[in-house]
Amino acid sequence: MTTELEKFQAQDGKKFPGKTYVEELLKPVFNDQKEHLFDAMFLIHRAHTTMLMEQGILTVNEGNTILSGVNEVEKMDRNLLQYSEQFEDLFFLVESEIGKVIGDELAGKMHIAKSRNDMGEAMYRIVLRDYLKQLIADTQGLAEAILRQAEAHVETVMPAHTHTQPAQATTFGHYLVAIYDNVTRDITRLKQAYQTVNQSPMGAAAITTSGFPINRERMVELLDFDGLIENSYDAIGTGDYLIESAQALISVMTNMGRWIQELLRMASKEVDLLKVSDAYVQISSIMPQKRNPVSMEHSRALASSAAAEGLAVIHMLHNTPYGDINDSEDDLQPHLYAGFKKALRVTRIMRAVIITLEFNKERAYQQARENMITITELADVLARDYGVSFRKAHHKASIIAKKATANKLELYEIPVETINAWMEDVELSLDDWNAIIDPRQFVERRKVTGGTNPDIVRQMIQKRKNGV
Repeated sequence: MTTELEKFQAQDGKKFPGKTYVEELLKPVFNDQKEHLFDAMFLIHRAHTTMLMEQGILTVNEGNTILSGVNEVEKMDRNLLQYSEQFEDLFFLVESEIGKVIGDELAGKMHIAKSRNDMGEAMYRIVLRDYLKQLIADTQGLAEAILRQAEAHVETVMPAHTHTQPAQATTFGHYLVAIYDNVTRDITRLKQAYQTVNQSPMGAAAITTSGFPINRERMVELLDFDGLIENSYDAIGTGDYLIESAQALISVMTNMGRWIQELLRMASKEVDLLKVSDAYVQISSIMPQKRNPVSMEHSRALASSAAAEGLAVIHMLHNTPYGDINDSEDDLQPHLYAGFKKALRVTRIMRAVIITLEFNKERAYQQARENMITITELADVLARDYGVSFRKAHHKASIIAKKATANKLELYEIPVETINAWMEDVELSLDDWNAIIDPRQFVERRKVTGGTNPDIVRQMIQKRKNGV
């Protein structure tokens, strides 16, 4: 009787590669390599061959023939490449194709002092640096759009929130400068990740370099890296460039998701401070009155998804052996690439939304008059101008807040005589009370560094424009 094992092996095979292994691992890996690593692979082949020729390890004739073959095979339509059990991966298939053009023996010489290990690490770094470079550029474009809107709204008074509750008066310009600074710190993190990524591992070979007299420094130049990972074990085994890239991705997307959520709140009909351009809203299939800001909703979701891709990278590397391992290679890389692709979509969508948004200045000002958000100024005025200790002044302001709430009154609805009666032993002037209840005065009086005063905000914006 045929056993279950025999039935399975008859279907799946007894020799490498088994059918399941092909379908669930080798084919998907091959397709990922074809999509992401094809160009970087040929870039490395050319650079390494050039270095071997310059070092006299290959003759000029050999080197030029190899380069000709590399260039010829690179022209093939990668979309026509299919996994074959004859080759373990794209690396060997490309070598075979080059061999068809220049002969297998000469094609084999192309790999003198080169391993799939250092070549793989270099390919990952080349692809990743391109994603980082693009995300840096796009995020800078987003930051510039935010700063332009901030400049247009330095005097646009609005409520600031703490713990999701109306807190004090600020301006939309002041708020946007805060977001701009957050974004630019993430740009700095992306740039630092780029510097870590853009270092050459080439010449490390498997993990211990090579007995051939190669020039690792020349490979730095040929591949446009910024420097060399000197220790060959470090070049192959560490992989912290993946963690740093993932962390930068997580940071920029997490931070962006937070203020996107804030803008979505402002765009709600109830709050009604922010209007998203018609170009970036969708209507309901059944409710004709709806203007759904789905551009920002998609951006929020994509930001979360991109951050999750970064977290996947960190989790895949956690507690792995220190050396050459598959965990950091074919199965991990697509998470980073997918994360950066999503991040690019977010930054591009949100740049368009920011450039075209409209802000409801009148409604924002009215909201800044409500919920007693200027009452902090009452305590300040009492302490600064009426000789009341700050703790006692704060207590009196608290009494006013409680009485106003009990009577369902806003501060601007209460006459100064009533305020003085509630405070009992202090007589505020009418001018002082009118200034206290005016959110514009609240904003104007905060003239210290980083404050809400429009001139201070203008100075902050100019400093950022000047790169200070």
